[in-house]
Amino acid sequence: MMRIQATLAVATVCLATAACGSTTAQQPASTPGPSSTAPQTPVAQETTTPSPSSTAPPKFSATVSKVTREQVKHSWRPGCPVPLDGLRMITMTYWGFDDKPHTGKLVVNKDATEAITTVFGRLYGWRWPIYKMEPVDAYKGDDFDSIEANNTSAFNCRAATGSSHWSQHAYGRAVDINPRENPYVTADGSVAHKNARKFATRPIDAPGVINPGDRVVRAFARVGWGWGGDWSGTRDYQHFSAAGN
Repeated sequence: MMRIQATLAVATVCLATAACGSTTAQQPASTPGPSSTAPQTPVAQETTTPSPSSTAPPKFSATVSKVTREQVKHSWRPGCPVPLDGLRMITMTYWGFDDKPHTGKLVVNKDATEAITTVFGRLYGWRWPIYKMEPVDAYKGDDFDSIEANNTSAFNCRAATGSSHWSQHAYGRAVDINPRENPYVTADGSVAHKNARKFATRPIDAPGVINPGDRVVRAFARVGWGWGGDWSGTRDYQHFSAAGN
């Protein structure tokens, strides 16, 4: 009986020892959870507010149309050296003394339209200023009043100044540009318009002034037109014509 109890005691001790002597089980490695990234503050993108776009000046344009009797009722009459159907109205843009584009009109001979639009297109591209541009009929055909208003004009059926012969204006093959800044100056240096006296000599550095050999003179020369500022004695600084006189 005593042997059986001892055996049971030994077995109990062994079981306890086995349990106690076993290696402590390692904790399973913790499985890393999803990586958590700290929320990022959105970076504000720099925005550029577009500056107001300045409206570009219109490109040079010119339209040529036939002239009606009503449009030249003061400047044309039967017996003029060019028939009514030989005239054309050019409506074109020009650059003003106010540094802005304007629309003006010139009446010329139909065979002068290409030369005139070519030169005035160049003047506009250079932003070379013209004070005013309208047919002389706006002044009832009065050349003096047109010049007094510093108006750029072309056709007018009249005699040349101081002559009984037709002016080149009567043929529609001449143009007077900015007559105040570019006056008609007699051989003794006098001018007919008081507002033009300070412009009676050359060269002058001022807007709308035509000087010897400048780009305006050269532009007309390229289309075969001469300048009155090159005359000897009396000089007509405003005047350009196909014949040169």
